Amino acid sequence: MVGTKHNLPSWMSAAASRVELDGNVSTASDAIHFQGREGSRQQPNHNYKALSDFNLGFGERALSAAGAAVLSAILVNPLDVAKTRLQAQAAGVPYQAQCHVTSFHSNPLLREMRCTPSCAPDCYSYSGTFDVFYKVTRQEGFSRLWRGTNASLALAVPTVGIYLPCYDIFRNRMEEFTTQNAPNLTPYVPLVAGSLARSLACITCYPVELARTRMQAFKETRSGIKPPGVWKTLLGVTSPVYSANNVQNLQTYRLLWTGFGAQLARDVPFSAICWAALEPVRRRILGLVDDFSAASVIGANFAAGFIAGSLAAAATCPLDVSKTRRQIEKDPVRALNMTTRTTLVEIWRNGGIKGMFTGIGPRVARAGPSVGIVVSFYEVVKYTLFRYRYLED
Repeated sequence: MVGTKHNLPSWMSAAASRVELDGNVSTASDAIHFQGREGSRQQPNHNYKALSDFNLGFGERALSAAGAAVLSAILVNPLDVAKTRLQAQAAGVPYQAQCHVTSFHSNPLLREMRCTPSCAPDCYSYSGTFDVFYKVTRQEGFSRLWRGTNASLALAVPTVGIYLPCYDIFRNRMEEFTTQNAPNLTPYVPLVAGSLARSLACITCYPVELARTRMQAFKETRSGIKPPGVWKTLLGVTSPVYSANNVQNLQTYRLLWTGFGAQLARDVPFSAICWAALEPVRRRILGLVDDFSAASVIGANFAAGFIAGSLAAAATCPLDVSKTRRQIEKDPVRALNMTTRTTLVEIWRNGGIKGMFTGIGPRVARAGPSVGIVVSFYEVVKYTLFRYRYLED
């Protein structure tokens, strides 16, 4: 292989981690990579053809993505809990419970945060993100801020492990096709590729997503009882309508897919907006970098992911409220008859614009860092694998 240790993979060009299927850097990519440099950068080295990160297998991409998802799930889960609690409260979920928490007795640092046996009415309602943090910690314990993390981790490998690698593959094939046949459509490739990849990821393990939302929305009101995990939560979804009729039981398993349409209605536009914003932003940032390194990969991708994730989260918040409301519905008949459109109409009728954007604060605060962490971790692992496999030869 021709090349030196200073050569970089094609995805480190201003095309921002774009993978070339045939190992070639396209003319359009080269133009983007060197535009605005006023001739200060040398012409692209043809060794890029041999150093394309397309040589990374699907398994390596999936491993990179899953590791990113695990890290993100652990760090931002409290914001997800806050968002879900605020949306569930707006839907009418009661949070009245015994306010006293015995686990604080042995912890002198948290002892003063205990509620009194008789709480004021506002002790049971949440007024904002930090109020959720405070009251969940005070009433249920600090660890409850990570409620549903096990479900998030269970989703990490199959969901994000499919999502990002499929996005890479779809984007590369579409970019190759549009560059050769319809160049004016190339800017829309990230939007379409992101939508398709997210749809596949949602389909794979939606019931676990349903369990996570319910685990975060409902709290255990009985003192000393451990809240149900993923499996028991899913059993609780189907148990109210279980019968001896096997045909009817097959119908009840539809409840495990309650809100799936709302999930797609939220995630597909989210991915389309996110990638449509992320790609040009990180191309611009990477185009300003003279010396590529792991630090520049992390910085450019985190910044672009933070901006794109925040914009996409804000734009799709009404759909997220609709998804949460459908997933927490406990009446089986009503749950099976609900649709995303009727749910949105109901939210608008009861809460107006404020109801449509319930939980937007924690949602945006969660999505920005989450997308930034996932994308930057994913790309830096790809970058590291590339250097290890090729540049050390």
